[in-house]
Amino acid sequence: MNLIKKQARIAGLLYLLASIVGFFCLAYVPGKLIVSGDATATANHVRASETLFRFGIASELTSFIIFIFVVLALYRLFKAVNGKHALAMAILLLVSIPISLLNVLNEIAALILVSGADFLSAFEKGQLDALAYLFLRLHGQGFVVAEIFWGLWLFPFGVLVIRSGFIPRFLGVLLFIAGSGYLASSFISLLLPSYRHLVDQFAMVLTAGELPIIFWLLIWGAKVPPLDQPPIDSAIA
Repeated sequence: MNLIKKQARIAGLLYLLASIVGFFCLAYVPGKLIVSGDATATANHVRASETLFRFGIASELTSFIIFIFVVLALYRLFKAVNGKHALAMAILLLVSIPISLLNVLNEIAALILVSGADFLSAFEKGQLDALAYLFLRLHGQGFVVAEIFWGLWLFPFGVLVIRSGFIPRFLGVLLFIAGSGYLASSFISLLLPSYRHLVDQFAMVLTAGELPIIFWLLIWGAKVPPLDQPPIDSAIA
């Protein structure tokens, strides 16, 4: 198998795996446990489904660790296209990872607060529930910050796809659209939170533009350049 195609498929496989695990921890688990605006109901759900909550924490850590290898695989794939853009892509995604990993501490704090540990006996149940819900809200806001970088890294990624010559250009355009969706969702959440739910409906559609590149890399990999085609660096120059 051509080296470029093999590298593309490795990147696609890691990308898909990280995305599936990420969906479980960022969408499925919160959807099952968190009741918006109701601290008591949320805390009761976490107590009743502690195993699911812990699996959510573990999958969250796993997803972001896998994304480290995703960006390394993509950097290896695209560094010959344009080294500066490949480096920018890698740095922007890697910046989001420590933010996301540290953000897990908010979930751990919420879990401790609903655990009923003896050292928390000085607090009433309602206070503990409210504090646990506060940490879960902080966890959500932590992802709002990380989401800025989830959007930004897609722009140099999109440029690399368009310039590569071995992946269809329209996938790069879709990455621009997806990046715009992430940024819109993040900044509206920070600046105009009352409009967040309205904007998120459109942003979710835009961010879906990230999905095609995952499946393209996994299934088709990359188009093998003809033997008489000049090296990528030469073509770009």
